[in-house]
Amino acid sequence: MNGAATDSPDPAGATEWFEAARFGLFVHFGLYSMAARHEWVRSREAMSQQEYDRYLSRFDPDLFDARQLARTARESGMRYAVLTTKHHDGFCLFDSALTDYTSVRTTGRDLVREFVDAMRAEDLRVGLYYSLLDWHHPDFTVDEHHPLRGTAAEQEPREMERYRAYMEGQIRELLTGYGRIDTLFFDFTYPEKGPEAWGAEHLLATVKELQPDILVNDRLGIPGDYVTPEQYQPDRPLERRGERVTWEACHTLNGSWGYDRDNHDYKDPALLVRMLVQSVACGGNLILNVGPTGRGSLDPQARATLRAIGEWTGLHARSVHGAGPSAFEPPSHTLYTQSGNRLYLHLPVWPLKHLHLPGLAGRVRYAQLLHDGSEIRFHETDGMSHEHNNLAPPSQPAGTLTLTLPVARPDVLLPVIELELDGRQ
Repeated sequence: MNGAATDSPDPAGATEWFEAARFGLFVHFGLYSMAARHEWVRSREAMSQQEYDRYLSRFDPDLFDARQLARTARESGMRYAVLTTKHHDGFCLFDSALTDYTSVRTTGRDLVREFVDAMRAEDLRVGLYYSLLDWHHPDFTVDEHHPLRGTAAEQEPREMERYRAYMEGQIRELLTGYGRIDTLFFDFTYPEKGPEAWGAEHLLATVKELQPDILVNDRLGIPGDYVTPEQYQPDRPLERRGERVTWEACHTLNGSWGYDRDNHDYKDPALLVRMLVQSVACGGNLILNVGPTGRGSLDPQARATLRAIGEWTGLHARSVHGAGPSAFEPPSHTLYTQSGNRLYLHLPVWPLKHLHLPGLAGRVRYAQLLHDGSEIRFHETDGMSHEHNNLAPPSQPAGTLTLTLPVARPDVLLPVIELELDGRQ
């Protein structure tokens, strides 16, 4: 993974399912998973092809269970999933007529086929990742990211035009051999290789011709259907030239996309839930990555994290799925999402007894904690100016709704109060 967001048009209706789904699973798996030292291990350690291929001869994903992965995604509250079909190392998890460097040739297994079928069986939308880089292909020119940089390989004759034909051929295989594909995640354009290196305009037109309803991200270096901020969390809706764009924040569990055995910098599940809600509150999605081990299973920390997130989404899904930003201004240290006449108040910081909601007086019919459906009582002040005394707080501005909360914080990762509005716009 790497790269930055660019402009993104939003054809009417094309992103409806995507923006309703809000939460997805990213899966990074390949030969680098066996090294267990980050998916960029070959580049970071400047490995020759011969050195790297010690993983090829031992690749055996006997614990890669796409059906279990799909169930885990569904139970975690995710509604779509994306798999790395080919990462920067060029190793393909699908059956390709254009190279022997595939999981099918080494293990007899088409892992993309297994993934696609399993996700569809769980009624999840299907996405495929494809790296524009390819350190295995003989015509991919050696550049700043290539493992052979600084070696005699830099002087070898290579022809990007042949590589572009290879890349387009593989995209055709992926988009004609696996049924409907909902998203295609290209990765990535950078200063040394821009859109012209990939034939980006032609490649995108080919993708849309093969799968007209597919959503394509922004990393060809030309506008796509959605933008992809990576490893940072937007705190407001994203715009280009004053127009809001569809976006997806891409995050890892521990800072590494591929399996990294010795990286224990895991994000807390409560933090990840807050990031999900913040994405929705700002009109975006969150796609959360797992990097299966060299044998293809999720490590215990990843399983525990997804299980904890799933416990939260199981009770609070409607504050995320089908929800989006609200026009109401939330109080400090809170987040609003909204779906129709339901306003969802998320409380990362639990207040003592009272919470004042500006602009909602006369607008709320009913309030409840979402996780257990227990009523939250509320009242409106008269808006008159009253000084506080020892036993009563000062009054609030006119139009303020005050909730009366229990003293004890609910035992959930992120408490949510559902407010039923009166329907006025």
